[in-house]
Amino acid sequence: MSDASTPSPKRSTYRHGDLRNALLDAGIALARQGGPDAVVLREATRQAGVVPNAAYRHFASREDLLLAVRAYALSQVAHAMEAELDRLDPSMDALCYARGSVRAIGTGYLRYAHAEPGLFKTAFSSHEQVESDHDPAKAGASGMNPFQLLSMALDRLAAAGGLPPERRLGAEYLAWSAVHGLALLVSEGPLHHLPEPLRQALGQRLLDMVEKGL
Repeated sequence: MSDASTPSPKRSTYRHGDLRNALLDAGIALARQGGPDAVVLREATRQAGVVPNAAYRHFASREDLLLAVRAYALSQVAHAMEAELDRLDPSMDALCYARGSVRAIGTGYLRYAHAEPGLFKTAFSSHEQVESDHDPAKAGASGMNPFQLLSMALDRLAAAGGLPPERRLGAEYLAWSAVHGLALLVSEGPLHHLPEPLRQALGQRLLDMVEKGL
């Protein structure tokens, strides 16, 4: 007969009150290192220290985990944009502030792409639309996701007279396409290893081109 006072042996597996967040943190770390393809549910459970079956109470599939990681990545892109917006001087006249807002959105986007290439790629790895998606998990402090922040900046530019009304429709897609192309080149393409001053200069010239083209 066993001694009831003998303490139970310590478990080597992960014990935590919030396994979902532990798995999500593991998924984020995997995406940071290797992009969306690296987000594997079995590997996330291994890093969290639990058996694979334990994950299914929180993420029914690898796709569910990937979508949660993508939501986090989108929110971080939004935060990077908002950080650039916060640098603007609110005392500027309306048109200068509006132009600065559009530039800040693009600058934050490009900086995040270079700083976090794995998460940046993950953020845009799904066919899900973002235009009318109000999921707070994908938003920055403002409650808006990256696309919505861009739309806000373009609305501000149009209201200040910097974007003709007849050219406002669809302007988000044109600006996004141009900036996203450079973002991919600096995040995982041949421009990733450019010297910092040159990379930043190219980004600002592209934003000049976008503003003039709109």
